[in-house]
Amino acid sequence: MNTPPDTVTTNTPRVALRAMEPEDLDWLYAVENNREVWNVGNTNVPYSRYVLHDYIANATNDIYNDGQVRLIVENEEHELIGMVDVFDFNAQHRRAEVSIVVRKEYRRKGYAAAAIDQILDYSLHILHLHQLYAVVAEDNEASLALFLKKNFQTHNRLKEWLFDGVKYTDAIVLQKIL
Repeated sequence: MNTPPDTVTTNTPRVALRAMEPEDLDWLYAVENNREVWNVGNTNVPYSRYVLHDYIANATNDIYNDGQVRLIVENEEHELIGMVDVFDFNAQHRRAEVSIVVRKEYRRKGYAAAAIDQILDYSLHILHLHQLYAVVAEDNEASLALFLKKNFQTHNRLKEWLFDGVKYTDAIVLQKIL
């Protein structure tokens, strides 16, 4: 999917979202087994290549079937920039959680903002969601700034919500009505 003209700014790079392919396995394996990101999500165990290969092969990218949609973010040169997840889908209330991971070498260059623009449009017009929310560690300044820039509103602080193996960190809940 391409960025709609009304969301493109001169400082925002163009990105495309696509389904995961078998060629993404090595990168997905590296992300899912990176302990640095375990404390910001709900995962704290390593995944085998077999499990991830099976996930890629069997994911339908139908949020009603899988309960989530995981998409790869690419730049105009078709380089893998990162991935965005829409998960914890609740069909009755038409809401889901959103998260994004961007490769270190592409951070702070506008790719995450462009990907969030894409997933907001996709969530509203394709998934027909009413709202997205994100749960972000209070010390993750880059992610908080990203979601606030995209007009997510802060609504709650979850005390000692995230545990990194040593200490607990509060999390901020950000919400956007689509």
